Amino acid sequence: MDFGLEGKLAFVGGASRGIGKAIALELAREGADVVVGSRSMPDLEATAAEIAETTGRRAIPMSFDATNREQVDRVINAAADTLGGLHILVNSASLPGGSPSATGPIEDLIDEDLISDFDVKFVGALRCSRAAIPLLKAQGFGRIINISGLNARNAGNLSGGARNTSLVHMTKTLAAQLGQFGITVNCIHPGTTRTERTPSLLAARAEQLGGVSLEEAEAQDFAPGSPRGNHICRMVDASEIGYLTAFLASDKAWAITGELIAAGGGTGNAVYY
Repeated sequence: MDFGLEGKLAFVGGASRGIGKAIALELAREGADVVVGSRSMPDLEATAAEIAETTGRRAIPMSFDATNREQVDRVINAAADTLGGLHILVNSASLPGGSPSATGPIEDLIDEDLISDFDVKFVGALRCSRAAIPLLKAQGFGRIINISGLNARNAGNLSGGARNTSLVHMTKTLAAQLGQFGITVNCIHPGTTRTERTPSLLAARAEQLGGVSLEEAEAQDFAPGSPRGNHICRMVDASEIGYLTAFLASDKAWAITGELIAAGGGTGNAVYY
């Protein structure tokens, strides 16, 4: 299927690695030119070079801090100036899983870490969206896609759940405000996802399980009935989040806005209607 992304112009925040990088790569494979943004310019430069070499599309690195409104405004406008406009914004900047001191028992929670998590993921996405909206309106075609997470549906991780739930509310609010301008806004909940961090995380898990192999550690965690076991019984790959994002960014997805799509391979048994 032709997603109609040839020549579209995208900014992907949190794109130096992991899910954000996979999304930027898939958008470029579908024909979009992309600006990849995060704090780390060396990582961004390597990612942009890889995307350009793999896809033949323009991939431009721009560093910014999502907690700084001045930097956000600067980088979003610089991206549009460099690309020649802006059609797609992907908000994927965050500390995966949240700050450790903000995810455990509430009596041990450190206020500053909790606020920092919100400032990066939720308020950071709000800052990026606010800066991008005039540029999307100017194109008469706009896509905002927020990368949230399944912690929003699971009690226990206070920081991760709360900041992700806030992104869902913002998604629906922006969709209601922007639909008249041809802009759709949607949200994706990834579950546990295979990225560059996965080998080290699996190594730690294998040690907890008594020194089993990485393959056995993963198989145990995703077996049916295990806490992270799901209907496909394997870890979702970051590229699969990229495929979903490319569809939501496409001209085939006009009918979908203000919605949340879980992409965790069927994790969890709750019913949503």
